[in-house]
Amino acid sequence: MEKKRFSFADRARSFKYAGRGIARLISREHNAWIHCFVAVCVVVAGALLGLSSLEWVAVILCIGAVLAAEGINSAIEALCDRVSTEYDEAIKHAKDLAAGAVLILAVMSVAVGLLIFIPKIVALWV
Repeated sequence: MEKKRFSFADRARSFKYAGRGIARLISREHNAWIHCFVAVCVVVAGALLGLSSLEWVAVILCIGAVLAAEGINSAIEALCDRVSTEYDEAIKHAKDLAAGAVLILAVMSVAVGLLIFIPKIVALWV
């Protein structure tokens, strides 16, 4: 493989392609819609409840990680569907693993959210 020289134009194009991928994720992937809806709700709740800087860091990292995992999962599913339209146990395994990774991050994010938001919500009534 030939080594390419650094190019600002190539780097700018790579951001364009990445932006296109994010737009595709948000506009076409139904599970990403759910994640985005939950993210908006969490951001609004965080603003209303006055999260600390460290709490915002945790929330933002969780939102980013779940959306990134959903993007990777969607990419794996698209490639698998392109490779074979027929049932294949290896493809099923790959798709299940990718979906499981998203679920693990989503559950972890819910746990982080509960740790951050429950004390703040309880404090409103105490």
